[in-house]
Amino acid sequence: MLFHGILAGLLASCASAASLTQVSNYNNNATSKAQMWVYVPDKVVTKPPLVVVIHSCQSTAQSYFTNSKIPWKQGSDKKGYITVWPSSPNSGTCWDVSSKQSLAHLGGGDSQAIANMILYALDKYQADPARVYVTGGSSGAMMSNVLAATYPELISAVSLYSGVPAGCFVSASGGVDQWNNSCSGGQVKASADQWKKVVLDMYPSYDGPRPKMQFWHGSADTTLAPQNYQETLKQWTGVFGVSQTATNERKNYPQSQYTTDDFGPNVQGIYAQGVGHSVPANLTASEEWFGL
Repeated sequence: MLFHGILAGLLASCASAASLTQVSNYNNNATSKAQMWVYVPDKVVTKPPLVVVIHSCQSTAQSYFTNSKIPWKQGSDKKGYITVWPSSPNSGTCWDVSSKQSLAHLGGGDSQAIANMILYALDKYQADPARVYVTGGSSGAMMSNVLAATYPELISAVSLYSGVPAGCFVSASGGVDQWNNSCSGGQVKASADQWKKVVLDMYPSYDGPRPKMQFWHGSADTTLAPQNYQETLKQWTGVFGVSQTATNERKNYPQSQYTTDDFGPNVQGIYAQGVGHSVPANLTASEEWFGL
């Protein structure tokens, strides 16, 4: 019986050897000292997709990875894609979505550090450069929007939960990791063309394809006001040059009290009635948006 017990324990431990691992040197040439963590499942598909999972404030890559509401480890184990988990270097562990450094292509900020993680992972793990996806919640959702604006050439699609438009948190002082009460409270409003310009100004020389954008927000969010859903909608419909009138509406999808609106093939908004901050990650719907 003892032998069988030991054998069972050994088999269980061998069943999943994969773990979240820090990459200490990911060829980071940014001034930001964000940490890179990666999860490579036991069974990786050939030329695997890459999903970048960006944590919220008051969190880290490690705590986000073990958060039962963040399901990307399970998705990785089931489908064989690799996940990258950046960890913020800032006090309070929010991401810098306010400084000029992070709001510009090759500006040296947190966004560039995460871009360097993507480049490292593509090379190290022979991942598919045409299948790089970004997701995150709250501060991680804000950074997801910023990455879509500053490094669109690296990303195929984004699925972000409870964020604000790219550039909405910009700091007048140029400070790193600054809170913006006007933006968080929903007072920062602009036209689609104005929000589009904010995106284009982050990478003025870029004229290539943009990542597909999916964004989620709750109607009862008191941390990042629901108006930020409307402003994010204006921003990305502006960038893609499509109408703010939905081309397809699905009520009670992907679950009860959620409404999914498509604005052409590249922009999708999901509004969660009665849900606060932040909308729980939906692995099935995000994977579907990514084509996983």
